[in-house]
Amino acid sequence: MLASLENALSTLLEKSGGQWGIYLEDLQTNEIWGKGHDDRFYAASVIKVPIMAAVFAEAYAGKFALEDKLTLRQEDQVGGAGILQHMTPGTKWSIYDLTTLMIIQSDNTATNMLIDLVGAEAIRSVMNKTGMVNSQFHNKLMIVPAELEGYNEVTAADLGSHLRHLATGKIISYNSCLHMINIMKRQQHRDRIPYHLPDPDGDVIGMLPKWELANKTGTVTRTTHDIGVMYIGNRAVTICLLSKNIETVAANDVMAQIGRMVYDLYTK
Repeated sequence: MLASLENALSTLLEKSGGQWGIYLEDLQTNEIWGKGHDDRFYAASVIKVPIMAAVFAEAYAGKFALEDKLTLRQEDQVGGAGILQHMTPGTKWSIYDLTTLMIIQSDNTATNMLIDLVGAEAIRSVMNKTGMVNSQFHNKLMIVPAELEGYNEVTAADLGSHLRHLATGKIISYNSCLHMINIMKRQQHRDRIPYHLPDPDGDVIGMLPKWELANKTGTVTRTTHDIGVMYIGNRAVTICLLSKNIETVAANDVMAQIGRMVYDLYTK
């Protein structure tokens, strides 16, 4: 089924320019379509999805409870996305709320607080367990160490593997995966994969949505990503789109077109 998109996808990517890593997987049939899916890209904020999994894994192991609170310190506050950089130091935030802010607002301050909480090895462990064999995690966000060990890097195939583990309950626990997918469904950054999709809401209150998307975006200069699981009726499709050397507006448009192609394919 996904193979029927090959000509249209190849033409679109050729016209767009830049470098792309694409991984699509039908989670019911296990059919996969990929292009550049093993190429490494700077992770930007899509690394926050395995960081979230590390938080849930450590909570499941009893290291802390998700309702436990962390104190926001002035030295934690960094720029980029998110509200915590503007909040008052000394305020307390639950680990669950910090995780939610990290995903739905891409809050960098929340992310760094959670990295300090779980540690780099816990994040690498989750990445390994979910098949992210060609990806790596080294650094907090918006902070560049003087002695740089390495960059946070990912591949589209690795992210697809991680999302498959989440969407099928194959990491930590079924309940943990359900919570993580539900957080991703509340994503506020919707200018890429779902941008050209129809309004998901039905005409009558309480109707099932036409589609849902559990996703996470990532952006730095000329690097634009969106990864997620699209739910259409009783089908679920993983869509991982990584790009570099292309302007964000142009990359967003390509991702929106791919999102619409997948949607149309599964609603015929």
